[in-house]
Amino acid sequence: MNDRMNEDFHDFPPLRVLRIVGLVILGVLAAAIFALAFGWFVMLLWNWLMPVIFGLGAITYWQAFGLVVLAKLIFGAVGGGKHMHGSRRDWKHGGWGPSRREWGQGQSRAERWHNWREFWEQEGREAFDRFLERRQGAGEKPRGPGGPGGTPA
Repeated sequence: MNDRMNEDFHDFPPLRVLRIVGLVILGVLAAAIFALAFGWFVMLLWNWLMPVIFGLGAITYWQAFGLVVLAKLIFGAVGGGKHMHGSRRDWKHGGWGPSRREWGQGQSRAERWHNWREFWEQEGREAFDRFLERRQGAGEKPRGPGGPGGTPA
């Protein structure tokens, strides 16, 4: 019976649209509740710590909420540095190399390091020299130390 109901649900587009709209509304409400709760938490922490430690005055809820918004504007998303390690980095830089998930799947970190080291010892220098020859043949200028792609001095 449940399988039949799922089939009917997916075959009837208005129900699917209603479900998507409902999920969007639920997501917006959840985000708003989280933001309000986070503002309250910031207010409690500020009023508990800042007057005692730095001699600053207590703040209201809306001032705390404003601090949260200001911090978001200044510092960006929570964990902002993590975003450049995944598919966005690969897309932005032309899809070079496998992603971390694809590279060395099923291997421990030590096994991957051992394999990389073995590759470099066997083929690394020759492969790098071939790469440089291809670049120079294409008319690209070699990059010096400290430049983009170069080794630091």
